[in-house]
Amino acid sequence: MTSLTQRSSGLVQRRTEASRSAAADKDRGSGDEDFEPRRGEEEEEKDKGDSKETRLTLMEEVLLLGLKDREGYTSFWNDCISSGLRGCMLIELAIRGRLQLEACGMRRKSLLARKVICKSDAPTGDVLLDEALKHVKETQPPETVQSWIELLSGETWNPLKLHYQLRNVRERLAKNLVEKGVLTTEKQNFLLFDMTTHPLTNNNIKQRLIKRVQEAVLEKWVNDPHRMDKRLLALIFLAHSSDVLENAFAPLLDDQYDLAMKRVRQLLDLEPEGESMKPNANELLWAVVAAFTK
Repeated sequence: MTSLTQRSSGLVQRRTEASRSAAADKDRGSGDEDFEPRRGEEEEEKDKGDSKETRLTLMEEVLLLGLKDREGYTSFWNDCISSGLRGCMLIELAIRGRLQLEACGMRRKSLLARKVICKSDAPTGDVLLDEALKHVKETQPPETVQSWIELLSGETWNPLKLHYQLRNVRERLAKNLVEKGVLTTEKQNFLLFDMTTHPLTNNNIKQRLIKRVQEAVLEKWVNDPHRMDKRLLALIFLAHSSDVLENAFAPLLDDQYDLAMKRVRQLLDLEPEGESMKPNANELLWAVVAAFTK
């Protein structure tokens, strides 16, 4: 997997004008810089910004970060986003209380050796998540996190397990975002073929998402992953694994960009095994992180 630092030079040119206005906004709100919001307050603030109709899943957020605003599709050179979206599904199901890792027992197994088990089969209301949950529930013997990422992506040599692949995931997620009023649907001609694209139609939602990611490693940085909102922490890890995190940092000024990247590297350098043993840690979240950073 390509490292974050190697990717940084080849992507979008940072827009200085936009970043200057962002810096001006930061100055106007400088009185709040030293305030570290508690989890409950973070959630309350988030709820004020997003109505129920526009609340996004982890998969939708990662896809939205990867989509080109006007063109309405992800980079043709991005071969990481497919497995990244499957990791998002596992974490989303874990955060919603549907999946967990098996008990580690007396002789503690590593995160990547422990199986994923169904904690609750209650429907989530999301077709993709329910489809993934059904596969996990009905599979015996259970599989590991690494295996599920590969199976749901269709990256298996076993023809008997090809039915686990979730097909057309990006297109289905894009249609969800169309229904939520974030994207629209168009047809574009690419010489030899026509392709359905989904240009951005509600820029406010994407800008709020980008701002949340930026603030997590800048103004609201807490230097402790266990004090961060689990969903936001997972978003940073999975956006990196999907090779789209750079897009959230593109508008930053150079010094802000360098600081943000430094703090992201701090998160990437964490040891998932040790972090998963700390109080209130979500073990399956750290297992997915281990699968992408091993």
